[in-house]
Amino acid sequence: GRATVTGERTVKRLRLSKALTIPDHTTVYEACRRMAARRVDAVLLTDSNALLCGILTDKDITTRVIARELKLEDTPVSKVMTRNPLFVLGDTLAVEALQKMVQGKFRHLPVVDNGEVIALLDIAKCLYDAIARMERAAEKGRAIAAAVEGVEKHWGTSVAGPNTFVETLRERMFRPSLSTIISENSKVATVAPTDTVLTASKKMLELKVSSAVVAIENKPGGILTSRDILMRVIAQNLPPESTTVGKVMTQSPECATIDTPILEALHTMHDGKFLHLPVLDRDGSVVTVVDVLHITHAAIATVGNSGATGSEATSSMMQRFWDSAMSSGPLDDDDDSRSEGSTKVASEVADMGRSAFFPPSGLSSTFGFKIQDKQGRMHRFNCETSSLTELITSILQRLGDDIDKLNLPQILYEDDDHDKVILSSDTDLIAAVDHARQIGWKSLRLHLDYAGVGRRKRGAVSSDFEYAGRDAWASAYGTVAAGAALVAGLGVMAYLKRAG
Repeated sequence: GRATVTGERTVKRLRLSKALTIPDHTTVYEACRRMAARRVDAVLLTDSNALLCGILTDKDITTRVIARELKLEDTPVSKVMTRNPLFVLGDTLAVEALQKMVQGKFRHLPVVDNGEVIALLDIAKCLYDAIARMERAAEKGRAIAAAVEGVEKHWGTSVAGPNTFVETLRERMFRPSLSTIISENSKVATVAPTDTVLTASKKMLELKVSSAVVAIENKPGGILTSRDILMRVIAQNLPPESTTVGKVMTQSPECATIDTPILEALHTMHDGKFLHLPVLDRDGSVVTVVDVLHITHAAIATVGNSGATGSEATSSMMQRFWDSAMSSGPLDDDDDSRSEGSTKVASEVADMGRSAFFPPSGLSSTFGFKIQDKQGRMHRFNCETSSLTELITSILQRLGDDIDKLNLPQILYEDDDHDKVILSSDTDLIAAVDHARQIGWKSLRLHLDYAGVGRRKRGAVSSDFEYAGRDAWASAYGTVAAGAALVAGLGVMAYLKRAG
């Protein structure tokens, strides 16, 4: 089964668009016509051997052709294209491809199989797809977050300390606003409605941006993007040097402010299916325009920023974000048919949440465990052995539905005399695993006991469970919820807003 698992994780699992491919001697005019007809904003170019040799995007057309006043009919695409673009092979892992795009700050990535271009990845589509999948996973996240709140209320806050899990999450997800990702020297191309499209394109070239804000009395009255120039000017055969911006801009664009949370801005772009979002300061003037790449990068860093900084943290976060989105299953199947799958998602989600919220220590050591659920299915898993919380978290991920939150079971393990012994603290767990290792066991068999039949190790006091066990259960529930919430980032936001 291994092959299918990896197969599912490759770029073929992503939302691939059929690539528009044309020979590199085609004129820019013809290329634009074909792009407009297909409603795409990038075209791939092939050389005389039909091999991929270049890419041309709407932004390139605006800044390299229109702004430089080249004649569309006389300019071959080979003269203005980006040569030898980065591409990925069909069996590349989706996560790697997406990471390449976000890090390289490009929106389009060709996918090649056996030397032939099979598709084009568009990060915006992948991102929106990921959000949609996560929204589905979010329902589960909400339920878990609600359960955790219930558990915390039930046990009083002493368990989780003053800051309950949900509070912490609320802080983390709502605190970071767009102001945190806008650099001091952010540039914005501003034009008047009476300016020509040519003037706008020259400003976009000068500032290396792909959109211009149309200011009307210092307020954003419109926006003109390189895609608009392709679709509404070139494809309609309007002359850039005499067409005014006011005629072809998008009026009263949706805007965000510097105080808008990053995740909310992402949602706005997703819902409106647009790629550029003007950001206003507190006086209502435009500070910058954020695009989908910029904000994807930021959003992923936000949700995953567990105090760690630097590109490594961001990149492993990216990985988890995409991975979890990928593991949330394709969009079109209905949920009833995949209850099996959804438990798998829940556990992958929680795994990822756990590593995001509790990075493993350098001295990590894992051991195998086996536990049977109520349906009689045996679950095998490996788990950190230094903490009972980790173990309970792993059990919750697999048997969560079997467990009654208000009457928590004790966790027992079977020793070499077939006695069932209670695990009530980290030390119990470490000792049990050490012993199992010494006698050459590969795994420990666990049982959940609601009736209290377990024997205690000599000298253990019966009130231990009240403290050690409860704390471990409470934080395990928190961890599982953290995982679900991380994946469900956007969906849980809705729950938290209501709860708030």
